Amino acid sequence: MDILDVNDLNVYYGGIHAIKNISFNIKKGEIVSLIGANGAGKTSTLHAISGLVPIKSGEISLSGENVTNIEAHKLVSLGMAHVPEGRRIFTELTVLENLEMGAYTRNDTEQIKEDINHMFTLFPRLAERKKQLAGTMSGGEQQMLAMARALMSSPSLLLLDEPSMGLAPLLVQEIFNIIERINKEENVTVLLVEQNANMALSIADRGYVLETGKIILEGTGKLSTCGRCGAIIAFREATKCGRKKSYF
Repeated sequence: MDILDVNDLNVYYGGIHAIKNISFNIKKGEIVSLIGANGAGKTSTLHAISGLVPIKSGEISLSGENVTNIEAHKLVSLGMAHVPEGRRIFTELTVLENLEMGAYTRNDTEQIKEDINHMFTLFPRLAERKKQLAGTMSGGEQQMLAMARALMSSPSLLLLDEPSMGLAPLLVQEIFNIIERINKEENVTVLLVEQNANMALSIADRGYVLETGKIILEGTGKLSTCGRCGAIIAFREATKCGRKKSYF
C-alpha cells in the first residue's frame, strides 16, 4: 500500500519553475531517499508535500486521501510530520517542553506522558537534558530533539530534511542509526532528503535523484538504469554517464 503518492507535481516561486512535473511514491514501511545537489529542489519538494508552499498543479495523496494544498497544521493530524532543515526547535524552551509541543494536536494526556518517556528511551541524551534549554545543546542533540518532537505527533509518515547537516561524522552515523530504528521499531515510513547520498542510500529501500527540479534517476540504491544513456550504474558510484557533474 502506498502511504504517499506524488503525481505530476509543479511548484513555482514567482516566475521560477522550481519543481517540474515530478511523480514518485512511497510504500508503507519504506525508507525512501530523495538526493541531489544544492538547489535541485529537494527541500521545495518536502515543503510542497507538507503544505508549506503552494502547489501550482499536480496531486499529493496521503494514505489514499487527496491532501493537495491542505494547510500544514492539518496534515499533522492526518499522520504527517516534518523535521525541517536546520532543525527549527524552540530554543528558549526546555527539551521536555519541546516534546510536549510536538503533541499539540493530541489530547490523550496519559499516552502523551508515556510517549515522552519512550522518546527518552529512544534518545537517551535527551533524558539527561530534559530540563535544559534546547538552544544550549549541541547540533547533534538538537537534531535528536527535532526528530523526537516530530514523533510525538504519532506520525505514519516522517519527512526528514538534511538531518546530517553540520554534524560530525560520528554523530551522522548515530543519527542514521536512529532513523533506521524509527523505521523498523516505531513502524514509521520515512522520506529522507539528503546531500550525503552514500549515507542516505545505505539505509534506504529506494532512492530518487533530483536535478534542477526533475527526477532524473530512481532505483533501489544499489543498481539502477540511467534514463539518459541506458547504462547500468551504481547509485553510490561517482559516475554520471560522462557528464561533468557528479551527485555523490
